[in-house]
Amino acid sequence: MKLARLILSETSDEQYIILREKDGERAFPIVIGSVEAFSIRRSLVGETTPRPMTHDLVVNILQELRVEPVDVVITELREHTYFAQLRVRQDGELVAIDARPSDAIAVAVRCSPPLPIFVNESVLEQALGG
Repeated sequence: MKLARLILSETSDEQYIILREKDGERAFPIVIGSVEAFSIRRSLVGETTPRPMTHDLVVNILQELRVEPVDVVITELREHTYFAQLRVRQDGELVAIDARPSDAIAVAVRCSPPLPIFVNESVLEQALGG
């Protein structure tokens, strides 16, 4: 999947990211919070802050601890809530860290290159009403 679109609203606390298949037509929205949305936007447009924001801090911690970020996997959709994992490699072992999709994607877009985003097929089917 790829982050196809970020929809920001100044009149609502609900912001949206649209994930779309890289080589397909399927796409779906995820409602995210304002803080995460503006964090993603800042990274996408290359805006920096004088001090590290939370998602910058996470990337800095991973780098300092020599933990390699691998990817983001959206693993589950339960009661209209998406669940995700930020997967990292530590000492050669793949470690899955529970995360909100918005936070995982905010970290993913800060990595160089940006981390790939995967969505379990069952989640994609549920999101599309299947």
